[in-house]
Amino acid sequence: MNNTKTDLIDWLLAAQTPSIRYKTMVLLQLEDLSDPEVRATRNAIMHIPPVTTILAGQTPAGNWSHERGYYTPKYTSSHWSMLLLTEFEADGSDCRLTHGANHMLDATAMGLPESWDGGKCGLSCFWGNILRYSLHSGFDGDPRVDAITRYLERDALEYTWQCPHNYGLPCAWGVARGLWGLAALHPAKRTAETTQALQKGISFLVDEHDLVSGSYPTETYVHRLWSRLNFPLFYQADILFVLRVLAELDALQTPGAQKAIEWLHEKRSKNGRWRGASPYRQRIWAGLADREDTNRWVTLHASIILQRASAV
Repeated sequence: MNNTKTDLIDWLLAAQTPSIRYKTMVLLQLEDLSDPEVRATRNAIMHIPPVTTILAGQTPAGNWSHERGYYTPKYTSSHWSMLLLTEFEADGSDCRLTHGANHMLDATAMGLPESWDGGKCGLSCFWGNILRYSLHSGFDGDPRVDAITRYLERDALEYTWQCPHNYGLPCAWGVARGLWGLAALHPAKRTAETTQALQKGISFLVDEHDLVSGSYPTETYVHRLWSRLNFPLFYQADILFVLRVLAELDALQTPGAQKAIEWLHEKRSKNGRWRGASPYRQRIWAGLADREDTNRWVTLHASIILQRASAV
């Protein structure tokens, strides 16, 4: 390991947020999950902020006490809190996460067949996020999760990711978030339709369109977040998030992804780190978007992407 990478890892491991330290150990250093230090760090995730900050607002029913609904306020109600807990690698087997996921699956169960029977499409960002944190919380095989999976497959294969919130055009955010949800399915559980949906989504993001310029169908403009390095994001996506999804799907070898990887290299500062942004800092749980931690999160994700890209 060269000095630059050693310094980078030391800086990441100096984070107060145990989620950053844990992911650094497991995904960058490739430490064994049974290593005592790795296990201790994973255990710490559930006992100190930011995870404890989020869970402090949860009720015994699984929802969050202050919310007007599972989607509002952004970004501290049930849907967003579960998304953040998953991003922070909170223990999916913990009863608080299983209660949260179960609450969301129950709360949205009627909306899915209504959309399906009514021929509606879109909102793959929403359903992809739910799929992601439900699978993280151990609901693989649950009929409600299976229904979301089928919906996302249909959205990809029959409706080509069209969304009413993007003027009826295919939505890159929806594709990215939909793939993020489907990527969490164990490969052995992916059907032929799942594989086709994943391939179609990857092709949309990096073959049919230019990932770096964001040349996706829209009637307005490329969103200002697209070419920034953001963490956390919610229903949104940016180049970094798409690369994270492609890395999970072992799809960094595509030419479109290569151009974005070069772009990510160029964004690196002279000190070997990346400077991140937290665009919703004022709307999430207090203390969750410390500027130094934001830089660490973005640097961690960028480093994982580049490490996996170099192994392709």
